[in-house]
Amino acid sequence: MDAPMKPAVLLLLATTSVFAQTAAPKPHTAATAAKKPATASLDAPPGVPKVVGLTKVLYSLRYIDTVVGKGELAVPRKWYTVNYTGYLTTGKKFDSSFDRNKPITFPYGAKRVITGWDTGFEGMHIGGKRRLFIPYQLAYGEAGNPVIPAKSNLIFDVELLEMSENPPAPPTPPAGATPPAGAAPAPAKPGTTPTTPTTPTKETTPTTPTTPTTPTTPTTPPQAKQ
Repeated sequence: MDAPMKPAVLLLLATTSVFAQTAAPKPHTAATAAKKPATASLDAPPGVPKVVGLTKVLYSLRYIDTVVGKGELAVPRKWYTVNYTGYLTTGKKFDSSFDRNKPITFPYGAKRVITGWDTGFEGMHIGGKRRLFIPYQLAYGEAGNPVIPAKSNLIFDVELLEMSENPPAPPTPPAGATPPAGAAPAPAKPGTTPTTPTTPTKETTPTTPTTPTTPTTPTTPPQAKQ
């Protein structure tokens, strides 16, 4: 009767031994109590001289290429012609070139537009379309403007239409428009024959002055009587 119970006794002893090993607390030694060495800071890795100053974050924009253009690669210091629509993050549209039926032209990278636009066309090709997600630090800043609220992150849908070496020509005034006051007269077109000036009239011959008359000889005064 004792033989069949041996496996159960051995299993019980093994389970008790395992429980004792897992439940027993580890001895508290100086090695485990010591603090781990602090990891090196990314701003001051070993071997790099320390500097004093305030760490600042360089803000960056995000974008989605909705249409990849098939034209020339856009490069800095060129004049870009762009169609665009701008939105606030609330979904409100605040500006669009389509509403005026007139795209905007600006020198890329010349700080004539917000920073987000001065960097947001990098890598685009002519004919491409892109959605720009611009943080307020790269847009109108903390103050905003009369249309853009303070600290407004912006969304722009842009389309790169053209790229040129030169700025666009000034618009031609409509035919028959009166030039502004003080404007110089338009120069004559080259190749036109100037009108022949009229021949001046001949000068008339001056009349000969009349010869002055000879004065009469005065009469001799009478002599006095003796």
